[in-house]
Amino acid sequence: MQNQEIFKKPVWEAIFSMGIPSLISVLVMIIYNMADMYFIGFLNDYTQVAAVSLIMPVFSIMTAVSMLLGNGGCTLIAQALGAGEKKRARSYMSLCIWTAILLGVIIAGLIIVFSNPLLKFLGTNEEMWQYARNYMLILAVGSPAMLLNYEIACLVRGEGAIKPGLIANFVSTGMNILLDPVLILGVKMGVSGAALATVLSQGLSCLWVLSFLFGKKTFIRIRRCNLRLHAKVILPCLALGSALFVMQASESVISVCFNTSLLKYGGDLAVGAMTILTSVMQFAMLPLQGLAQGAQPIISYNYGAGNSNRVRRAYRLLLTCSVCYAMLFCLLIQLFPGVFAAIFTSNAELLAFTKPMLRIYTLALGLFGIQIACQMTFTALGNAKASIIVAVMRKFILLLPLIYMMPHLYTADLTKAVFMAEPVADVLAVAFTGVLFFFEFRKALRAMPKSEKKS
Repeated sequence: MQNQEIFKKPVWEAIFSMGIPSLISVLVMIIYNMADMYFIGFLNDYTQVAAVSLIMPVFSIMTAVSMLLGNGGCTLIAQALGAGEKKRARSYMSLCIWTAILLGVIIAGLIIVFSNPLLKFLGTNEEMWQYARNYMLILAVGSPAMLLNYEIACLVRGEGAIKPGLIANFVSTGMNILLDPVLILGVKMGVSGAALATVLSQGLSCLWVLSFLFGKKTFIRIRRCNLRLHAKVILPCLALGSALFVMQASESVISVCFNTSLLKYGGDLAVGAMTILTSVMQFAMLPLQGLAQGAQPIISYNYGAGNSNRVRRAYRLLLTCSVCYAMLFCLLIQLFPGVFAAIFTSNAELLAFTKPMLRIYTLALGLFGIQIACQMTFTALGNAKASIIVAVMRKFILLLPLIYMMPHLYTADLTKAVFMAEPVADVLAVAFTGVLFFFEFRKALRAMPKSEKKS
């Protein structure tokens, strides 16, 4: 198939052929995410901005579930095609799609039924309650479509297809940008309008990608015979996707911890700033993830084919590009924090508070290219254990305790101390990941059958 020819190109060409469209797709998603915050910012009401911040963990859970199946499925599809096992690749595709729909319905039901306890758990106060509740319930209705959109974009990369996911992103982003000002400002729905715009645009995008997967343009299209749930097929997908699931799902827990601590020390203003910091960090990280997602199927395919030299070259190129980008973006934020903060708010008080906090929060961003490159390579090689370890180490063992410890270690400014937890955890996590990767990468390459290794 034409799609699979991309895996046989020179390594740099293959990665950039996959990586650049993935990067464009991610940049489109950045615009998508920025659109909501941009138009909500025109309301000049940081209570609504803070309400959106408190509900972000729910959105993170939806994304995490899609990563659980999408990234694991992408790795196994590419490895299966590299090994010439086309039937197995089709089974991975079909079962991941079926499972995503089922999980989307379950998540929607749970959010709707337990909305009030969930809002209390997230730390919603009386002033924000109605804004947060409306935003969350509307997003819940669209959760099956939201899960499918991200997952399918990952899965089709496993066979070397880029355009379907890219087109779907353009469709959803374009519609979201058109609907946001109408619903948020024109109809005066506020944050509820932002949520409704998201659901409608994701629904349209979902229809597009499903039409592609049921059509004849994909080699591993959905087939009825592959929709039986087999543990030997679905469990490896879940295992490999679990690391990214932990990373994304932990964002929910971390967001709750950050928000409750910031409400304690800095009030609504600090929580509103956290929303902006999170958005800027996404702006910085998503292109890194896009490049890594482009490299993932290249590494997986060549690992499945036993081509160790191409696996090494692909990783080195991914690492170099990731570190260079992260360093450059970190420098720009340190020099011009106000420019980035002003994208998300026009409120003078919020802007003045956010600028110095943004410098602190992103202080270690330049090192994070190492973390992304190593983490994605672990997943691409099928090393679920190592990938989970580094995810748990950064989020739960380091960052979560530091959120509560830093105000006791730096008492001069308790609010600033909470924000300092992020760079301290990042430095420690990158050091740990680098050492683990040094040993695990060499071990994975030695484990490849000698008779299959190719130059």
